[in-house]
Parts: sequence; C-alpha cells; structure tokens
Amino acid sequence: MTTATERSVVTFSDWTGNRELPSFSTNTGAQRLPFQDWRHFKESFAPELIARAVRESPVPVERCVDPFGGSGTTALACQFLGVHPVTVEVNPYLADLIEAKLTAYPSVTKLMGDLHTILQADITSAPGTARSRFAAAPITFVQPGLNERWIFDEQIADCLGVLLDAIDELEEPSRRLFRVILSGILIDVSNVTVNGKGRRYRQGWKDRNILPRRVVELFQEQAEDAIDDIQRFANRAITSYDVRRGDSREALLDIGQCHVAVFSPPYANSFDYTDVYNIELWALGYLESQEASLNLRKATLSSHVQVSWGNVEPPSGSPTLDGALERLHSHRNELWNPGIPTMVGAYFNDLLEVLGHLKRILVDGASAWMVVGDSRYAGVHIPVAKVLQELVVTRGWDVLTTEPCRSMRVSAQQGGDWMLAEHLLVLRNNPEEIMNMDGLGDRLGNPRTRTNV
Repeated sequence: MTTATERSVVTFSDWTGNRELPSFSTNTGAQRLPFQDWRHFKESFAPELIARAVRESPVPVERCVDPFGGSGTTALACQFLGVHPVTVEVNPYLADLIEAKLTAYPSVTKLMGDLHTILQADITSAPGTARSRFAAAPITFVQPGLNERWIFDEQIADCLGVLLDAIDELEEPSRRLFRVILSGILIDVSNVTVNGKGRRYRQGWKDRNILPRRVVELFQEQAEDAIDDIQRFANRAITSYDVRRGDSREALLDIGQCHVAVFSPPYANSFDYTDVYNIELWALGYLESQEASLNLRKATLSSHVQVSWGNVEPPSGSPTLDGALERLHSHRNELWNPGIPTMVGAYFNDLLEVLGHLKRILVDGASAWMVVGDSRYAGVHIPVAKVLQELVVTRGWDVLTTEPCRSMRVSAQQGGDWMLAEHLLVLRNNPEEIMNMDGLGDRLGNPRTRTNV
C-alpha cells in the first residue's frame, strides 16, 4: 500500500474539485465535498471563502483564526491551503468533530482494525443498556418517553449503547473519530428530524421498524466512507492545528498572533443553536445533567432567548441599532418573547467583544472576514452588517467591503418569506487604532454579565 508520505500533497483544488458555487456563504446547491457527510450541516459556509480570504489577504497568511468553529470548514480548508488553523468552539461535540477531521491518523490499517473491533460487539446481548448509558438524558430520549413520545426506540438505544461501550474501549484518536462517526447516523435512526431551527417527529414515526442490525450497517457504511476520506486526503499541505474548547470571548485571550480571521457567528435569530445538537450532546455523553446543558447555553453568544442575559446596555455608536431597538421596544407587545430587545443589544456587545480580541490577535493590517445574517422581529428589521459597519469604525477597524451573499427566509412567525439578507463583511485591523484591552468592558459598551435563567 502506498503510504501518505509517498503520495504527493493533495491540494485545495483536489478537495473541492473546482466546483460551481451559488454563494460563498453556503454549501447548499453545490457539490458536496469529502468530510462534509460526517455530519450534515445545511448552513455552513463554503471552504472557497477561506481560499479567497487567504488569497486576497494584505499580509502573508501563516495562521488563521476562527472563533466560531462550527463544522470545521475554516480549519480543514486551512490545512489544504498550507495555513495553520486556530479554531475555537464552545460546543464540545462540534469541537470533537472538528478535531476528528483535522487529525493526522497514524495508520488507516489501525482504523480499520478498530472498526472491526467495534463491529464484533454483540448488540443482542445487552438489553437495557440504554437505561444506564442515557440515564441523565431527558425523559423523552428513550422509549417509553413521556406522553407516548420518545426519540429513540428502546432496542435502538440499546444498540447505540453497545456501540458506544465498544468505542469507549479504544484509545485516542480512534475513540474520538468513531464517536463522531456514530453521531452522523443518530438522526437517521431516531424518530425525529432536525431541520433548520427545530426538531420534529417524523410522520408515522411509530410505524417505523428500524432493526438494531440496520444501525450497525449504517454505522459501518459511515465509518468506511470516513476512513476513505481520511486515506484519500491524508497528505494535506499541513496537518498541524490548534482546537480550543470554550467560549470564544474567553478562549481567544491566550492565542498567539494570526494573519487572517474567517468566521460566521451565530445569527441573532433568537434561536439557541445548542438545540440543533442536543441529540448528539446527550447521546454521546457530552451532557450529564440539566445544569450542564444550561451552562452550555449560557456560554454561547447572546443570539437566543433560552436564557436571560440580565440587564445589558447595548453598545453605542450605531444610529441604525439605536433606531431598531427603539422600534422593538415600541412593538414589545407584538414580540413573541419580551427578552428579544435585550438579546439584540447583548448580541452586538458579544460580537464587539470577540472583535476586540481579534484586533489584538491579528497582526497590523490583517483582515477579518465575517458572514453575518439579518434578523426581523414584529416587522422590525435588524440589518446586522450595517450595524456592525457603524460600530467597528470607531473601534479600530477599517471596513474594506460589504458584499451581499443571498437572501434567507424569516421565521414562520414572520410568514417565512425571503426577506433577510446575508452579507460578507471584510474588516482590516487598523494599526493606527490600538485598543486598550484593560478598558475593554467600557469600550465595548459594558458587555453582559452572565446570569441564571
């Protein structure tokens, strides 16, 4: 067998195949790429954006930072481009997914052997495994659930528990990889679907009859495809990486200098993105209590109303934001949640805090590339890119460009029409404006203090 060191370096073009893109801000409508099927991400931006950011950078790029790692698009693209990725991700499941994609595995033969070991587990000999494995999960997680609703049939949950027990016997990095691979089939073998912001039960879900053997078959197929990706693209330009687990407003504090930032923060759409990954978080053991779930929600950006953000003053410097907040307050009785105006103000505080850290991390003249999306509540439009432009120019950034990417649907509560714009915002770290990090709280408009629900 030809080893990775004997093969030529696989390029970014080898990975993407020079595919056609409808928009830099999304993979939707474009040919799917290797590694993307490990877990489907409908809204992740295209890796071609990272290639463009590196290509158009005013300074040579050796290190790239992404404060919202998500599915790992920025980090993986950087490895193909020969750029060392520095990625921050608060969701522990997503952080493991990113690291599983970035890892240089020492032996594909070893991975196949580990897969064989997992597949030897007897999925018929441990009824009741789910009772101990998923004991901390919500009551609706495993049959009989609550009010005749449950996410996993008991025999399926038992099978998953057996597979997880076998995976836990492996050493790293195999253990991380196969847990991530198993995550990719969880929705398929459950009684629910996850689409956009919500989770809903499948039509006729009680009549589905998925057998444990089918779970094993799906896992094996997923694992073999993932190992094939690993083998085909092992010889990237670089295999180094740095994955930081935690809140980007804290994890960015001790990161060394970087030469470009490329990221897409959570949108201010009042939805807690933790909910999208709740099944993976509970099934794979990342959450062991409701308190842990709450703490994770509180560590995310203030883009949702599932927790209270306390009394937070919005940042100063944006007439557009001031006007939008005034209109939101005047329409408070029409809002589906009274905490939305506070959330919107806190959201921009959080973004400014992250940008403040990036300003210190990025070398002088380096650029930050952001994909952001607008919001709308009770007919009040929140033009996020415009607000950010007004805020950042007084905080040491030059706005190089603002490009429209695409239109997005508003929520069903707003009619579901195509009304919300998505923009690419490119900023430059102005060396003439040095932020005093000791006074960061005052400069950023008193960022929120985290509070309980």
